[in-house]
Amino acid sequence: MRDTTKSEPNCDVLVVGGGVIGLTTAVVLAERGRRVRLWTRDPVARTTSAVAGALWWPYRIEPMESARAWALRSLDVYEHLAERPEVTGVRMVEGVMGGTLPEEIGTWTAGRLADARLATAEEYPRGPGMWARLPLIDMSTHLPWLRERLVAAGGLIEEREVKDFGETEAPVVVNCAGLGARELAPDASVRPVRGQLVVVENPGIRTWMVAETVGSESAYFFPQPGRLILGGTAEEDAWSLEPDPAVAEGIVQRCAALRPEIGEARVLEHRVGLRPARHEVRLECERLPGERLLVHNYGHGGAGVTVAWGCAEEAAHLTTAGQG
Repeated sequence: MRDTTKSEPNCDVLVVGGGVIGLTTAVVLAERGRRVRLWTRDPVARTTSAVAGALWWPYRIEPMESARAWALRSLDVYEHLAERPEVTGVRMVEGVMGGTLPEEIGTWTAGRLADARLATAEEYPRGPGMWARLPLIDMSTHLPWLRERLVAAGGLIEEREVKDFGETEAPVVVNCAGLGARELAPDASVRPVRGQLVVVENPGIRTWMVAETVGSESAYFFPQPGRLILGGTAEEDAWSLEPDPAVAEGIVQRCAALRPEIGEARVLEHRVGLRPARHEVRLECERLPGERLLVHNYGHGGAGVTVAWGCAEEAAHLTTAGQG
């Protein structure tokens, strides 16, 4: 039987992690002509990214200046991908960000959201809020599309858990392991922030809304094809992936306070995901034995979708610069 403890050195770059960060990074590398292999512990549908409500917005991510640059680059890509929403899963959707003023958004987005305005009292009766048109990504479509795009560019994908970066002989390894980087890097500063969601039948809501957060509880809803995603929670250092019925009930109640028709919607599904939080994103190089290069790209908190393309391009640059 062939020894599979090490992968043959038939790739230029090995990407570890099959969520949105890993897949996007692998796509960028492959489309730049690198021979890419991706190892993922879980299939696409079971990654943390698959749980995400996936509105383009900076959430629990640092450092802010770098995150802004990564997010704006990703915005460029999503605006283009939104031209084919049925294929890519990306749509430009209007909605309200509660407690946020247009001038604050202007600072964050460098004036990119020219149509952002103050929400009316009818649109957001709780107080000041911003009305804007932002990318909203259906991850059930987007993640398989990324996977297919990677394969079309010549990338190879294997479902394989990585215990140590020494398992591969690839000259360059990119660590996109998310929460798994806590053990793999190892990096104890990576911590879970548990998020619980409720998926219901959409009672006819076409816009998204994010209300102001109080403690670990928030209220938001995102209309996705055939369903409405309700949230949510942000429980630090909580590892359970089991939905809590009491938490789910609270989510529905908070969202129904924003749109009463939500309270009558039939529940379709409960979801739990663990955001890979860190004091700041780790996007840097280090050396592995044998002068091999390790590029870290993890710690994106709740903003992995928001910064995915910007971080992928920077990680791809590091794989070249680090070999120079």
